Amino acid sequence: MTRTAPLPATAPASGPGTARRILRALAVVACLPYISLKIAWIAGSEIGIPAGSVLLEHRTLLIVANSVTVVMDAVVVVLALLLTRPWGLRARAWPLTFPLWAATGLLSPIVIGFPAQIVVSLLTGPQRTASREPFLDEWVFGVVYGGFIVQGLALSALFVLYVRSRWAHVWRGALGELPDRLCGTGTRATAVAASLLALAPVAVHLMWGLGSTRGLSPAQIARRTGDFYVLEWMRALFIAVAVAGVLLLVLRWARSLSVRTTLGLAWVGSGGVGCWGAYMTLVSLMPNTDPADPFTGLAQLTYAGEMITGFLLAGCLAVFLRQRSASA
Repeated sequence: MTRTAPLPATAPASGPGTARRILRALAVVACLPYISLKIAWIAGSEIGIPAGSVLLEHRTLLIVANSVTVVMDAVVVVLALLLTRPWGLRARAWPLTFPLWAATGLLSPIVIGFPAQIVVSLLTGPQRTASREPFLDEWVFGVVYGGFIVQGLALSALFVLYVRSRWAHVWRGALGELPDRLCGTGTRATAVAASLLALAPVAVHLMWGLGSTRGLSPAQIARRTGDFYVLEWMRALFIAVAVAGVLLLVLRWARSLSVRTTLGLAWVGSGGVGCWGAYMTLVSLMPNTDPADPFTGLAQLTYAGEMITGFLLAGCLAVFLRQRSASA
């Protein structure tokens, strides 16, 4: 994927069709609620922030964090344009694919996790936790995460259409049809090492998902609800998917499996593990906004392990894509 593959004279991505225009509009419009809220908070508004929230106690941190996230969500708008305009086909591969991989990694757990949390809450009913001043009004989560889900689905569809036009040769065929020695010894060794490293964070998430309180702060223990358990099982699932996808690619197991399916698993899984691990590592190292609710050392190590695992697996995926593009 280091070079642009020749396009047919009537390449469908040469101009945005109706479907692409609709998807692009959905992605851009879905960014507006989040960006608007963040800009309002930066400007001093307290909309959606209840009285007593810890967010109001750290004004400088709120401004810095929200400014960064506004820029991150604005990148979605740029990506939506890049994936649907003719000039997007001339973009270099890596400056395009890395932001898309990161966007996939940050959005896909929300696309899967938030609806799962809603289903669990409908099945189990409201759950009480220890009294604590709310962080944000409930409606904020619905608006923001709803927008993220639309962004994730729209960008995913646009990216698939884009890849079909520019790099379809990369995902054709089955694993057994790939050239021998597509990935070298170093890549295979890295994939195996990352998979072994993944055992530690996946064990912790499974431990928390099964009800253990080891490595959780007292405040986190008191606030455990169905949402907490959904997230822990989902994080363990993403690690398993990332490891399986990358090992299948570089070791060429399950030779009848399609390259497209395996690439999808490796792409989504490694992004979810690496990017959310990086995000949670950053959050755990930031100045604590609630002294009664610190991150424990085990939690910080778990998030760091996810981050390292995800990025190592993504590195193996990048090598595979580069070699596959060259060989195809």
